[in-house]
Amino acid sequence: MSKRPTPPSSDEALVKRSRSDSPPRNEMVISTSGDERQKGLVRSVKRTSNLEAPIISLSGAHSGEIVSCRFDPTGQNIAACSTDRSVSLWRTYPPNTNYGLLSSLHKAPILDLQWSLYSPILYTVGADHILNMTNVTTGQRVRKIRAHRGIINTLDRTMAGGAGIELVATGSDDGTVRIWEGGEEGEKTSVAVFEIGCPVTSVCWSADGQNVYVGALDNEIHVYDLRKCEQIYSLTGHTDTPTSLALSPNGSYLLSPSFSSQVIIHDVRPFSPAPARIHRVLHGAPAGFENALLKGAWSKDDGGRRVAVGGADRMVCIWDVESGRVLYKLPGHKGTVTAVDFHPKEPIILTGSKDGTMLMGELEPGMAI
Repeated sequence: MSKRPTPPSSDEALVKRSRSDSPPRNEMVISTSGDERQKGLVRSVKRTSNLEAPIISLSGAHSGEIVSCRFDPTGQNIAACSTDRSVSLWRTYPPNTNYGLLSSLHKAPILDLQWSLYSPILYTVGADHILNMTNVTTGQRVRKIRAHRGIINTLDRTMAGGAGIELVATGSDDGTVRIWEGGEEGEKTSVAVFEIGCPVTSVCWSADGQNVYVGALDNEIHVYDLRKCEQIYSLTGHTDTPTSLALSPNGSYLLSPSFSSQVIIHDVRPFSPAPARIHRVLHGAPAGFENALLKGAWSKDDGGRRVAVGGADRMVCIWDVESGRVLYKLPGHKGTVTAVDFHPKEPIILTGSKDGTMLMGELEPGMAI
């Protein structure tokens, strides 16, 4: 007969050990002190992207305010520009390294940037009146254009229909919008010039690259035809200056935040059912008193069902476009959230702030249209 094992004493407890091959759980934990025993489970998190964690902080590269930040067309890289006159380059996915810092492109604060749609070129503009084109593979500037007589606040790019040429639009305090040929071998003279008559705060191309939307200090959005080189109509509704413009993925709607804290979605289809072309008016992102040119964005993984704008309350507001309902108010920054962008393929939002940092966060996946 085998001897029975000794039963556990009263001061011992049976412990059921988990199997080593059990699947790991996705959990978030916090610790109130350095003691590992003080960690407590907050909640189980259902992951929706390939990020290393549900929230990623990108910091340490800039000593000034981040004015603009954007994913590249593949979603693999991030570029951010700052008032400290530098551009930082980051990996979107682990290990999220800051693999580049371009600090000699401009002699004044850099105010906006855009990735090229087809080549490893980054376009930047700033308060030194310069449009720079930089090869991000080598880190070398390939073209430098003295584009305006005043501060350049904004730029956008598009592919010219059928020509295979990238066009860049820049808007300035000198009251003009100028169109340039992009790439490494373009001319240093502008393709077209639009006289707006007051400082320009934002520009955006139409989906077909034939029209340019221009937000200006007169509270209107002017629509110019590139072929005719003339204004064809204007979008009204704002009571203060539009701070940025962003076109929906299907090219039918235009997002425009403003200094009045009112965000308007305009219907820019050729035959709009709304006489004033106003599709939605959104509230929830205060612009504050700093008059920062806050940049908005459309979600891309779901075909544009959501829009986002940062605010002076140090939060990011995300709305459902059709209902106008606020879906998220995302905290985390210590200063005004100046820029937002959505990942081109996954439900990830990128935010940049006056606190000099960026945050990436996962969202619930939307249903594609």
